[in-house]
Amino acid sequence: MGKELIKWPQMPSFTSLRDEMNQLFDDFFRKRPFFETAWSPELDVSETNDNVIVKAEVPGLDPKDIDISISGDTLTLKGEKKEEKHENDRYYHRIERRYGSFMRSVTLPESVDSEKVKAECKNGILEITLPKVEKAKPKKITVKVE
Repeated sequence: MGKELIKWPQMPSFTSLRDEMNQLFDDFFRKRPFFETAWSPELDVSETNDNVIVKAEVPGLDPKDIDISISGDTLTLKGEKKEEKHENDRYYHRIERRYGSFMRSVTLPESVDSEKVKAECKNGILEITLPKVEKAKPKKITVKVE
């Protein structure tokens, strides 16, 4: 009986191990474990040729309770979703809605003109339109010939 060589499976590289660990942590925090009590609005960041657009889900939040600020290339949203008072004569079977103060900061993909920012809240969606700073146009320099 001859001995056969057994091919060992290729060991994963450290890069793929790191990627798998990153995915594991991303999945864990994205699923929001049941013990988490903090509330924070979900954000979408997109851009057009002229604007960066940030949309935040803020249902049940009064737009006056939201503070929007820009520092450098960072947009920050702060606010508080106030908890409703529970009635003493009512038995609650389930309380799942989240309340409390929040702060979300997002790095903007482009430089924006903070003087021209507009914010609008409709149907629980806060939309912030941030006009991009006009990029410096190349200047043609002519060389004088004497």
